[in-house]
Amino acid sequence: MKTHGDLILRHPVGERITHWAVAIAFVFLVLSGLAMFHPFFFWISLLFGGGQLMRVLHPIAGVALVVLFYPYAAQVWKDNLWLPADTGWVKNMWGFMRKEYHAEGTGKYNAGQKLMFWSMVPIIAVLFLTGIAVWQPWFAPSVSAGLRRAAGLVHAVCAFIMFMGIGVHWYAAYWTRGSVRSMVRGTVTAAWARFHHPAWYRNLPGRDA
Repeated sequence: MKTHGDLILRHPVGERITHWAVAIAFVFLVLSGLAMFHPFFFWISLLFGGGQLMRVLHPIAGVALVVLFYPYAAQVWKDNLWLPADTGWVKNMWGFMRKEYHAEGTGKYNAGQKLMFWSMVPIIAVLFLTGIAVWQPWFAPSVSAGLRRAAGLVHAVCAFIMFMGIGVHWYAAYWTRGSVRSMVRGTVTAAWARFHHPAWYRNLPGRDA
């Protein structure tokens, strides 16, 4: 688990590549989705070669998001299981943000990260299914008009929820010094691991409880 000096491997190369690929797909989906959602945002389509090409690429990127995310989720779901310490983290969330509370039982991921993960599991599935229902010209013609309208509404609502959740996730990663670097370089210092994820640190090979 230890790399060099006092650095600890937190995110292997494959995990980091998948994470950033999901992030890129998400950014594209948000921007292209906004362009199709309201005429005010249609100018964004110019970033992707115009409206016609953007409409072709948007659902393909949605499929790519599903293909990337769920195999990754299958690898990390055990680290995202809810623990008693996570309940305490949620109850003292504001104290944690003010650095007045520190959860000694936090594992590899804290409660906020786990909530983000478990919200994405169903939301991406719903976005995929509703996206299929409105995918022109392949699947939408075989779906009734009423169902397409309902699917479009659910798709927009879920996309907004995911956008807000990812926004909080990005802000928290920026706010927690060392988090972004860990997803770029893959490593964290022992001090960082011991402070932010003490239970995970204690369970690393060669670390004393």
